[in-house]
Formats: sequence, structure tokens, C-alpha cells
Amino acid sequence: MKINSCLLTNDVETTSIWFNTLRDETGLKVLNEGMPALLDIYQKNNIKSTFFFTGYIAKLYPSVVKMILPYGHEVGSHALSHEVKDGFDVLSLDKQIIHLSESKKILENISGNEVISFRSPALRVNKYTPTALLETGFKIDSSIASTRFDAFLSFGSKEKLKWLFAPRTPYKTSIDSLFKKGGNGVIEVPLSATFFPYVGTTMRIFSGLTRAQHHLLHFETNRINHKPIVFDIHPNEFIDESMEPRIISKRAKNYPAYLLKDLIRSKLKVKNLGPGAISLYEREIQFFQKRGYEFCTIKEYCKKQKLV
Repeated sequence: MKINSCLLTNDVETTSIWFNTLRDETGLKVLNEGMPALLDIYQKNNIKSTFFFTGYIAKLYPSVVKMILPYGHEVGSHALSHEVKDGFDVLSLDKQIIHLSESKKILENISGNEVISFRSPALRVNKYTPTALLETGFKIDSSIASTRFDAFLSFGSKEKLKWLFAPRTPYKTSIDSLFKKGGNGVIEVPLSATFFPYVGTTMRIFSGLTRAQHHLLHFETNRINHKPIVFDIHPNEFIDESMEPRIISKRAKNYPAYLLKDLIRSKLKVKNLGPGAISLYEREIQFFQKRGYEFCTIKEYCKKQKLV
């Protein structure tokens, strides 16, 4: 009998959901509040998870990486920067190699472990990303959210339309596209989605939808293709900055993009931030625990499946 797998993953950065911008002060709250909350949830439930750190937050606060090591969690790269201008869908091959190499070096120096798993900031990639990953020693990617539709609410949304046609189960990627199967050698472990993203944001804003999602995903895994459940959450979802007056930062270059990607999206995303996210996340974990799922890191999953 095959054991189903649930891969809980975490993107660690200095993004403030409350202010819709990157802030060192938010990074400090992630270190002191968000990460302890997540680690406590995982320790109580005996879960091993993968944490994707930006090189920026790791260099700024090395303890944010070191604190996961005693628990056996995996250190993965979330690139060097989470700046909108540094999205991997707009960077050249050479710049992607620089960002990947530098982030890998920072994380390996802090953790003492080889870093082979990557997730791009905001899940933005382009045709150069598979080559850049190979040339910098990464073996696993988890930047593709198969069958997910973001409309125009996220940066890189035009390229992300390819998600709708990407394979749903883990696969070896093409040399010129992470969205397609091929012989590249980089293993793609797609994030779970049911047209809508199965992530912490959806869980906090539309809890009823997320309950329906986990039932659908369990049915697919159990009856159709035995795909792993891959969930994405951020430690900054477990912090509360609402005591500070809110000003939504403008990142988009034109007003329609600002309205969709900054203003509307930011107002939606603050629901159930902080302690309210804890019980919602534990509910998701308990659903899969009761159904006998094995919780492991992305690297452990790929090794067990003989993908790497």
C-alpha cells in the first residue's frame, strides 16, 4: 500500500503583508514571532518541512536559518532578493545565475548543508531558469503551480498562464521551460492548486474554499494520480503589524496594475493575519494527519521517489 505524502513548504522573506512592501523591521518580526509560531506547529505535529529563504533575510538575520536546523527541516533557496524588479521572469540568464549562486552560498555557509531545492520569489520564472538552476547546482524546483489561475492579480501573471497546462505530478523538466516535461534534469515538484491556489493566503481569506480544496486534492491523490500535496505558507502570515497605521506601498508601474496587484490584493490579504492563522493552519494539517499522510521535506520526498 502506497503512503500519501504532504509537503508543507514555507517562503521566508522580509515582505510586510500589512504594508505591501519589503521591510527589515518585518524581517525581525518574522524572526522573533512568525518563525517560532511555525516551528511550534511543526514540532507539536512531528512534521518535517522545507523552508525557502531569500538570501537577503538570511544575511540580515542568520538566526532565521539556524533556528530550523535542530528540527531537521530542509533549507531551500528563495533566490537572493524578493524585489519586484528581481523577478526571475525578467532577469537574464547571467543575472539569474548570479542571484542563485549568491543565495546558495549564503545559505550553505550559514547552515553547513548543501542546498539543492529552489522556489522563485512570487513563483516568477522564464525560459532561462532551468539552465540557471542546473549551472548553479540546484536539483529540485517548486515554482510551478499546476492548474492555478491568478488572473491579473499577481506579478508575472501573463507567464503564469502556462500553469494551466503544466503537469500536476512531479516531473523532470524541459531545458527551456519549467512548465513542461523534458530531459533537463531539474525535478519540478508542483505546488497544489484547484484552479485557485492552495496556499496560506487562500486559507486565511476563503477558509470554506480551502476546506473544499483539501477534499478535492485528497480525492485526486488517493484515487487518480498519487500526487503529493504541496502547500505554501509564509511566517509573515503569523505576525500582526496592524498596530501601525497602514499605507499600501505602490510597486506596480501604472495605475491599473497598482489597483489590481497592489491595492485590491493587499486589502484582501490581511484577513486572519497573526494568531488567527494558527488554528486555520492546524486544521489543514489535521485533515491530512487523520488520513495517514506522511509529512516530509521536498528533498526527502524526491529521494524516496528516486527522482534525485
